[in-house]
Amino acid sequence: MSTTLSRLNFRKNASDALKDLSLRQAMRTATDMFIQKRTQGMASLPMEEWRDHASAIRTRVVQDLPAYVDEFSANATKAGAVVHRPKDAETARETIYHLLRDRRVRKTVKAKSMVTEEIRLNAFLEQRGIGVIETDLGEYIVQLAQETPSHILAPAIHKNRRQIGELFATKLEVPYSDDPVVLTGIARRVLREEFLSADAGITGANFAVANTGSLVIFTNEGNGRMVTTLPPLHVAVLTIEKIIPQLADLPAFARLLARSATGQMLSSYLSVITGTRKPQESTGARELHIVLVDNGRSAIRLGRYWEILKCIRCSACMNVCPVYRTIGGHAYGSTYPGPMGIVLTTVLEGMANSYPLLDGTTLCGACTDACPVRVPLTRLLAQLREERVERGFAPSVEKAAMTGFATAVKSPALFGWGRQLLRTFWPVLQRIDSRAIVRRLPRPAGDTFSDRGK
Repeated sequence: MSTTLSRLNFRKNASDALKDLSLRQAMRTATDMFIQKRTQGMASLPMEEWRDHASAIRTRVVQDLPAYVDEFSANATKAGAVVHRPKDAETARETIYHLLRDRRVRKTVKAKSMVTEEIRLNAFLEQRGIGVIETDLGEYIVQLAQETPSHILAPAIHKNRRQIGELFATKLEVPYSDDPVVLTGIARRVLREEFLSADAGITGANFAVANTGSLVIFTNEGNGRMVTTLPPLHVAVLTIEKIIPQLADLPAFARLLARSATGQMLSSYLSVITGTRKPQESTGARELHIVLVDNGRSAIRLGRYWEILKCIRCSACMNVCPVYRTIGGHAYGSTYPGPMGIVLTTVLEGMANSYPLLDGTTLCGACTDACPVRVPLTRLLAQLREERVERGFAPSVEKAAMTGFATAVKSPALFGWGRQLLRTFWPVLQRIDSRAIVRRLPRPAGDTFSDRGK
């Protein structure tokens, strides 16, 4: 699928995704595995207690976010980092570009970061002559394919190993293989040269610790440590809500994040970076710049949807969502897909730019049940749907249909009459329905529960 799809065409995007059998199989295989491992990883553990604790911490941070941002900035500066606080995506891009340009950086290596996708950093730098090499394997795959990530944890979740083998053979001019071990070895050999020749490393961060000024990065590949230790310059880009109060709070999130995402007890690599390389240290960046991006978070914090800022980007809500599991991430046409993506995109980009995404949820509640920090996603999605109707963004046909239905259900006689008509004319509706919507609906019951009661 194309990854330049507009979120305003969500229904068409989703319809096209449903026709892609390879995509559907890849999505089902991957998300089934995530769900199974998550269930196993959480068995016999006090998960509800852990979720309550983590939720309380995240709530406290969001409610007093300006103070925590100030505390983190002060302590990171004391540790040797330079902190930048751009208000929007444009300022963030310019800040990073000038940092690199002033140091004559020609090539950067980059660890996985969703906020850099949000602010469209890669294309901005490349248009100005600075190369950006993604080093997370999934990100590297989608970069070679000239696509965007379709999942915040597993960017290439939509591709199977045969597609990746063909991509590597074409782009890297290597013999075709669909063996994951061989493909990983190819990527390792290519990327090793990039690590050793890069002028700067760019990363995101899972958390930022207010009382120490530290950055916390979870990865399952060694690329994160290579990006943050080999190049002389490290630029960390993160949004302001990623802060946690103190280092003592980190274990609560370490045990929840990996288990919620992949079912692991802990990610393969957990890095805590405090300032620049010390005199007695042999690795680490000699210069660390932290770009704390707002880009609408301060406004969200003051509104009715503030709880979305508690999200720790674990992807659990996506993996259990029946819509995401079927159509994948690209159909959403936004940086963040799935339930949390619908909420965050809509509040960041505005209802007028994102209202079709609100069709992408069944409100089944699976996302809320899975969230490790108790973001009430089902309630937020329902509230956004209400706002969509109140602001006049609901389709006119849908509004008319719901108005008619509401009128009918208020009158038992009218409802019964309509039910009889529907049974009679159902075959006719199926024949005249050019979009096959009726054929996807269940056939009206010939003998209803109320009829049996009589």
